[in-house]
Amino acid sequence: MIAPALEIKNLVKVYKNGVHAVDDISLTVEQGDFFALLGPNGAGKSTTIGIITSLVRKTSGQIKVFGYDLDTQIEEVKTCIGVVPQEFNFAIFNKVEEIVATQAGYYGLPYKVAKHNTEKYLKLLGLWDKRKQMARMLSGGMKRRLMIARALVHEPRLLILDEPTAGVDIEVRRSMWDFLNDLNRQGVSIILTTHYLEEAENLCRNVAIINKGKIVRLAHMNELLKELENEKFILNLVMPYDRDLIINDFPVDKLDDQTFEVMVPKGKNMTDLFAQLAAQHIEVKSLRNKSNRLEELFLDLTGSHKK
Repeated sequence: MIAPALEIKNLVKVYKNGVHAVDDISLTVEQGDFFALLGPNGAGKSTTIGIITSLVRKTSGQIKVFGYDLDTQIEEVKTCIGVVPQEFNFAIFNKVEEIVATQAGYYGLPYKVAKHNTEKYLKLLGLWDKRKQMARMLSGGMKRRLMIARALVHEPRLLILDEPTAGVDIEVRRSMWDFLNDLNRQGVSIILTTHYLEEAENLCRNVAIINKGKIVRLAHMNELLKELENEKFILNLVMPYDRDLIINDFPVDKLDDQTFEVMVPKGKNMTDLFAQLAAQHIEVKSLRNKSNRLEELFLDLTGSHKK
């Protein structure tokens, strides 16, 4: 039987002030999965990651990584995991290649292997030509990529990414998505926390949503998205339309003469929408989602819409 990449059973973390940061959560991440751990600030995501990586002491519960028990086989667990934290935590006056190679040394990699892996991941992440620069000279996006290279240098089987694209521009974010997808296809299991819910929807196959220390939803991404009752789209028309747009069973709000917001109820077919538009001789120039679908569901599950 193949052991899961991560298995959490009845995990609890209670701080001295009585706050239940993690309140009896259980979840399993299978080998090869790309898993999203989502929730608002203070939900318990970072505490959970801190416990998995042995930076935070749990109150109770069990954690296994590829079958290794965190309580009794901590060195084996650490060897299996690579972590990219939210904050930059490297020595900014050190050279880029030194930061990565030093991390390899912490895991006991022989010099030749450390040198090879440092070069490998700096090249893969587009940092090789910056290897002699001090880290403080890098852009925000390059610093994020340096964090990933450092986390991968010992070639872990499980990569944990805590807000990996925070503060980087769209182009850099997309290139990092491509890299992470390639890595996952090569067999690396990945756990992602992010506030960019589009990121989770595009990258992840399974998701756990945490709120107030509890898991409020654990599901396959596609199953989760199917639960949405309505989906909103923005229609841009080829020609201006100065009247109200009437489409049976599809509520419409007019934004301007060429732009309309259309609600598509759950179970309704987009073909019917376009058939009605064609019958009125209305041509559509473009169609896009008004908002991220996962974000709408996330707000519903955590009760944020009620605030």
